[in-house]
Amino acid sequence: MATPQDSEKDAGSLPRAPDLHTGGTKTNDGIEPKSETPSAAPRSFKFWTCFIALCLLGLSTSLEATIVTTALPTITRSIDIGSEYVWVGNAFLLASTVVQPFIGQLADVFGRRWPLIIVTGFFVLGSGVAGGATTAAMLIGGRTVQGLGAGGILVLIDVVVSDLVPLQDRAKFMGLVRITGAIGSSIGPVVGGAIAQADWRWCFYLNLVTGGLALVYLILFLQLKHEPKPWGVALASIDYAGAVIFQGSVTSLLLGLVFGGVVFPWRSANTIIPLVIGVVGWAAFHVYESTRLCKSPMVPSRIFTNRTSAAGFFMAFDGALLLYWVIWFLPIYFQGILGTSPLISGVNQLPLNLFLVPAGIVAGGTISKTGKYKPQQFVGFGLVSLGVGLFTILDSHTRTVAWAFFQIFTAIGLGVILTAILPAIQSALGDSDIATTTAMYAFFRSFGGIWGVTIPSVIFNSRIDNLLHQVSSEEVQQELANGKAYGFASMGGVQRLPLDLQNEVLGLYAGSLKTVWQVGIAFALAGFLTAFITKQYDMSRKNDSNFGLEENESGSVREELTA
Repeated sequence: MATPQDSEKDAGSLPRAPDLHTGGTKTNDGIEPKSETPSAAPRSFKFWTCFIALCLLGLSTSLEATIVTTALPTITRSIDIGSEYVWVGNAFLLASTVVQPFIGQLADVFGRRWPLIIVTGFFVLGSGVAGGATTAAMLIGGRTVQGLGAGGILVLIDVVVSDLVPLQDRAKFMGLVRITGAIGSSIGPVVGGAIAQADWRWCFYLNLVTGGLALVYLILFLQLKHEPKPWGVALASIDYAGAVIFQGSVTSLLLGLVFGGVVFPWRSANTIIPLVIGVVGWAAFHVYESTRLCKSPMVPSRIFTNRTSAAGFFMAFDGALLLYWVIWFLPIYFQGILGTSPLISGVNQLPLNLFLVPAGIVAGGTISKTGKYKPQQFVGFGLVSLGVGLFTILDSHTRTVAWAFFQIFTAIGLGVILTAILPAIQSALGDSDIATTTAMYAFFRSFGGIWGVTIPSVIFNSRIDNLLHQVSSEEVQQELANGKAYGFASMGGVQRLPLDLQNEVLGLYAGSLKTVWQVGIAFALAGFLTAFITKQYDMSRKNDSNFGLEENESGSVREELTA
C-alpha cells in the first residue's frame, strides 16, 4: 500500500487522508479508486431549502455579534445599565465561544437535527428576551442565551453542510454560508446604528423573524440520518469532566482578555489572575484528554498531530483575527481622521463588504473545481498582507480611490481565507471526525475574533498614551488617555476641536493606526508562512458521513451522501 509520502512523489497522485482510527491510508492507486467528480449528483429541493435556512442562520448569528457595538449607548440610556454595559456584548461573546467544542460532541452522540433545532430555539428565545428587556439583568440574561444558541449554530452549520456535501464540493457551499456570516459581522455596526435611531429593541427582535423562519424550515425539511443509541450509552459517551475543565478555563481566559484595559488595567490582579488560570486550565484540559482517565474525549489529541490540520487550526485563528482587526479599526480611520459619522463610515467600508462575498464564492468554486486548497491559502494571506500594508500609508490626505482599492485587496484576501481553511483540515482527517474538527475550527475562529479586537486595541491605546505629548492641551489629553481615544473618535470628538488642536490629534491618530497596521502585517505574513506547512490531499474521496439527508420512501432522491 502506498504511503502519503510515496504519493506526494508521484506527480499524478495526491495523498489521501489517513484513517485515524485504523491507522490505514487510502491512495488513488491503493484499495480505493478515485471517485468521479462529486458535483455530478443533482441537489434536491430539500437540500436547497435546508441550505438557505443554514445561510439565514449564519447571517443572523454573525450580525448579532456586532450589531450592539453602535447601538449600545442608546440601549444604556434607555434602561439605565450603568457600569454593567460591558456585559451586553461580552455575555454573548463568552457564551458563544466556550460552548462550541461541547456542541460538536453532542452532535456525534445525538445526531445533528435536534441539537441544531434546540440551539436555534435558544437563539430565538434569547433574542426575544433581550428585545423585551426592562432591566440590565434581563438584557444580559437574554444575550447569554442568545450566545449559547449562536455558538451551537456556528458549529452545526458547517457540520451539516459537511454531512450533505462531498469533500471536494464543501468549499463552494461552506464559502456561501461563511460569507453570509462575514457580511453579518461587517454590517452589524451600521445596522445597529441605524436601528438604534428608531427603536433599539429591533436589534434583537429582527432575529425573531429571521431565526424563526429558519427554525420552521429546519423542523419541516431537515430530516437527517442518525442511528440513535440507548440513553444510557449516549449519556455515558459525553466527556463531562473535559467540558467543565475546558469551559471553565476558557471562560477565565476570555474574561481576562475582554476586561483587560477596559474594566481593569492590564497589570491589575483582576486581569492577570484570570489569564493565568485560563492558560493553566486549558493546558490541563489537553493533558486530561490524552490520558486513559478520559474515556470519550471531547477534543481528541489526534486532530492536532496531523501537520495539515494543526496548521489549519492556526490559520483559522489567524484569518478571523485579521478579519476583526480590519473591521474594528477601519472605522477609526474614517471617523477619527476623515471625520465621518458612523453611518457614512459604514458606507465607506462598502468596498470591503462588496468584494468579500464574490472573493469567497470564487475561491470556493475554484477549490471545488480543481480540488486544490493550498494555492488559495497563499493568495488569501498574501493579499491581506498587501492590503494591510497599504493601510499603513493612510492619512487625512489619502484620496478616496486609494483607500477604496486598499480595501478591495484586503477584502479579496479575507474572502479567500474564509473558504480555504476548513477543506484542508477535513481533507487531512477522516469523515468520522467531522463534528469534532468542525467544532474546533469554529472555536479557533471565535477565539481569533476576540484576539483580533484585543491585540490592536492594546496596541492602539498604548501608542496613543505614548504619543500624547504631541497634543498641547492637557484637557484633550485626558479625553484620549487610558483607552478613551476609540470612543472619542467614534463620537466625532476630533472634528469639534479647534483647528490647531485638531491637526495635532489627527497626527496622533494617524501615527497610532500606522503601528496597528504594521503589527497586522506580521499576523498576515504568519498565516502566509503557515500555508507552507499544509499538505495538499486528494479531495475526491467518497463522503463517508453517516448523518446525511434521509431519502424519500421511493428512494428516488439521491441526496448528497455520495461522490
